[in-house]
Amino acid sequence: MTRAGAGRAAILVAGLALLGACSGSQSALDPTGVEAGRVATLSWVLFIGAAVIFVGVLVLTVAAVVGPAGFRTRLGREGVVIAGGIVFPVVILTILLGYGLTVMRAGGAEGDGEGASIAVVGEQWWWRVIYTDAEGRTFESANEIRIPTGRPVKLALTTADVIHSLWVPKLAGKLDMIPGRTNTLTLEAEEPGVSRGQCAEYCGGAHAFMAFHVVAMEPEDYDAWLDREAAVASRPGSTLEERGQLVFLSSGCGACHQVRGTDANGVIGPELTHVGGRIALAAGTLPNSREAIADWIVANQHIKPQNKMPPYAIFSDAELDALSSYLASLE
Repeated sequence: MTRAGAGRAAILVAGLALLGACSGSQSALDPTGVEAGRVATLSWVLFIGAAVIFVGVLVLTVAAVVGPAGFRTRLGREGVVIAGGIVFPVVILTILLGYGLTVMRAGGAEGDGEGASIAVVGEQWWWRVIYTDAEGRTFESANEIRIPTGRPVKLALTTADVIHSLWVPKLAGKLDMIPGRTNTLTLEAEEPGVSRGQCAEYCGGAHAFMAFHVVAMEPEDYDAWLDREAAVASRPGSTLEERGQLVFLSSGCGACHQVRGTDANGVIGPELTHVGGRIALAAGTLPNSREAIADWIVANQHIKPQNKMPPYAIFSDAELDALSSYLASLE
């Protein structure tokens, strides 16, 4: 390949990378939430403003080097230097600051008090999600936040250990979760869909594997989901699942995990009552499937090093198949 061809290929690759960065389930430049829309608008204004100023400076630089002598003399006068080096930056930065404050504070969404209240607790290295619905029922999920569209929803953010930071770029800006403090983040999704989020504050060894999903649903679908989520776990529907439930309860899994409606009432690890209905496993590390559940049980330290769950190599192939089938059925 010639140098020119290589250059064109590099430009193409860079363009495709930029295009990919501007879309997808975790892009601040492809907003589907009210606050994220303001962030994107402000970002584009700053990008465009910076590009215009950069081009202007380049033009003046070229003119100062190769322009007519008279123009270069006028360009070097004290008044021009003061205007371009002091007055212009102060005026432009003041305007941009005022614009930014106006955009980000305008019409701030507030939770309307309807539906469920949601608390999110950051842990090493996963997210505990606690819902309290309008009837006063409290139940947990993990690594997945479900919200209705068109309705501001307040998230009460806390942490069980170190500082974490919850960031879902398509819906809102990031907000830290600080020990001993509760911060509030409001999400308002404009359309149904799945947005990926990430912990944005280094919190230990498996920080890079601490993701989550926000699922925005139509209000009626969300209300129906809340009713299903508040219910206890479904009973095993087959002999294989019954055996899997027995393996789960007899192997100590219930000491760390809760499955409502059974004797498993652990609170150390993620709640598993409806784990089969979630998008992903292990805080976004694996897609949710029976095979992935089995892989996680026996090789979780390889998949997500330093997580708090020990690997379980004690099960036979038949026991592992039954256990993973049971957990996958919990929808």
